[in-house]
Amino acid sequence: MSTLLEVTDLHVHYPLRGGLFGHSAGMVRAVDGVTFAVPRGKTVGLVGESGSGKTTTGRALTRLAPITGGSIKYDGVELTRLSEHAFFPFRKRIQMIFQDPFNSLNPRLTIFQILSEPLEIHFRKMTRVEREKRVAELLALVGLEAAHRHRYPHEFSGGQRQRIGIARALAVEPEFIVCDEPVSALDVSVQAQIVNLLRDLQDRLGLTYLFIAHDLAVVEHVSDEVLVMTGGKIVEAATAEEIYARPQHEYTRKLIEAVPTL
Repeated sequence: MSTLLEVTDLHVHYPLRGGLFGHSAGMVRAVDGVTFAVPRGKTVGLVGESGSGKTTTGRALTRLAPITGGSIKYDGVELTRLSEHAFFPFRKRIQMIFQDPFNSLNPRLTIFQILSEPLEIHFRKMTRVEREKRVAELLALVGLEAAHRHRYPHEFSGGQRQRIGIARALAVEPEFIVCDEPVSALDVSVQAQIVNLLRDLQDRLGLTYLFIAHDLAVVEHVSDEVLVMTGGKIVEAATAEEIYARPQHEYTRKLIEAVPTL
């Protein structure tokens, strides 16, 4: 099994500003020496509490957060050394599904415009007719009707909006998707639908996921391997079954104890 993504000693630090003139008052080590790999076609879950650094890790992989140090190799290519121009082709291959389906969609744009935007950027020769066809395909792929393409985001439920967010991520035919807590803002009754959709899309399209969440039960359900993160560091890594059956780190045991049971 080949490795699609390899992260080595990743650091993301932010300066703390203080005093009357805003001088540097230290550093926030949001991500502090993280190392992991994601096999092609698999799902690696990254779980931790709010502020653990998991979302910053995901954003660093997509160049949405500044990288202080370390290595990110994607399909053998070192991404951290690439200029923005050189990294542009990788934006097609690496996409992100955001946590909040209410704020991640532009309320002023129709669904057609939202889904057409990445097509216009990455497939500049695509005609309007071809974009119409592709948008209809994307909506069908996530369980929505093509007739919905002229509606605005406020006309959809939270679960439907997240489906649109997933369709937007799929528009440019990526290989790797960072799923940044994609179900945490949804009702419990809708969460399972979105998780099952993501798993179905992975099987159909051969996708690779980094699935970020604070809920260990969700991560265990979707992941082949689980990484437990706290304080900007990964403190445990194991298969989903091993994490639940034989947690090694005290923080992991606390996460398991916090999972609601009936």
